[in-house]
Amino acid sequence: MSSGFDPAHEKVYVQRLSEGDAEAFHAIYYYYSPRVLAKLVSVLKSEDLAADILQDVFSIIWQKRAEIDPDKSFGAFLFKISNNLVISLFRKAKRNQELVDTLLKASAESQETIERWMFWKENTAWLNNAIEQLPPQRRLVFKLCKLEQKSHEEVGQLLNISRTTVNNHLVKATQSLREMAARRSDLAGALLLAWLFS
Repeated sequence: MSSGFDPAHEKVYVQRLSEGDAEAFHAIYYYYSPRVLAKLVSVLKSEDLAADILQDVFSIIWQKRAEIDPDKSFGAFLFKISNNLVISLFRKAKRNQELVDTLLKASAESQETIERWMFWKENTAWLNNAIEQLPPQRRLVFKLCKLEQKSHEEVGQLLNISRTTVNNHLVKATQSLREMAARRSDLAGALLLAWLFS
């Protein structure tokens, strides 16, 4: 297997990873780690904390490799682990003043970030249900672009559609989700979507 990761053959790499193939693991790591790190830095406002969690994410991936289902979205699995680790960090921060100080030094908005993550966690079920109501192709494009952080070009290659078509699906999906959020009786959906698409 080549050391370069080919998103179009992700399932093959994940299958090899689940079988303990270290080369496949490294290929996946080098492809996904910059994406995960960027997401973590944007939330934590600290490159050091983000780098620590990134290593934890891939340690868990390796430890649980035999449990990974190649037929399911690896990107979604990966970002779910990183999300859970960030939530755990924020919960720990409430009991650890030194960690709180570190977060606050990293960003004056850290407390607001914590609240946003907690809010996101509580409203994940609503968002998942809203996404499932989208037409199949639009839903798939949205998940790949927004939840798995894939580029429009990557999604186009995976689905064999043009970048323009990818963008059109994404725009329509975003509009549909915002309309669903606006119909909620509370502000939770609107706030969630505002954060997601900011």
